[in-house]
Amino acid sequence: MKKLIVAIDGPVGSGKSTVARRVAELLGYTHLDSGAMYRGVAWKALRDGVPLDSPEQLAALAEAVRIDLVPLDGKLRVILDGEDITDSIRTPEVSHAASVVAVVPGVRHPMVAEQRRAGAQGGIVMEGRDIGSVVFPHADLKIFLEASPEVRAERRLLELKEKGEPLAFDQVLADVHQRDRRDREREMSPLVRAADAVVVDNTAMDAEETARVIVMCAREKAEKLVTGNS
Repeated sequence: MKKLIVAIDGPVGSGKSTVARRVAELLGYTHLDSGAMYRGVAWKALRDGVPLDSPEQLAALAEAVRIDLVPLDGKLRVILDGEDITDSIRTPEVSHAASVVAVVPGVRHPMVAEQRRAGAQGGIVMEGRDIGSVVFPHADLKIFLEASPEVRAERRLLELKEKGEPLAFDQVLADVHQRDRRDREREMSPLVRAADAVVVDNTAMDAEETARVIVMCAREKAEKLVTGNS
């Protein structure tokens, strides 16, 4: 059966990464976390003191850096220039910087080129905010995850608590709303639902339930491609 390119988009806190990993496991596909690449660039910019308001310097950094996404012991490790930065890129500071870095054309171009190269042969699940609309506009299956802002804030709050970075719910909810506005209003590759995307609202579903819904969609799509009924 044909191995698909599965694109999963959605706003912050919609569960993209967790769901995409599980979908890849269930299908026997490779999971590619596009957001981790931008977080890697952001992390290096912060570490090296590269100004986030300097598109030229950020572009030069993105062109020079090497970021590999390596599956290891059931988890996708993020390796930047040979250094494992998987845990380092999940802080609020890096998250904010990544949303700034990700709108810089000189950063996006090399990252998108690498994402397309990695997924060109199919058998991949990639998630982000513009995978179905920009990176893989011809993906075999496009999913757009949605959930209420309050539920997404609760999920984000739990993640931060698990990392020992507790914040007030109101603060996290305000950040979710701010991220939503920034992602949807940015000029380059804004967060939009592709016209042919399947909308999955997982406000009342956990990651496992959401993943199984997507896997069902993927298997139906693969079957249609085989029979020529796509």
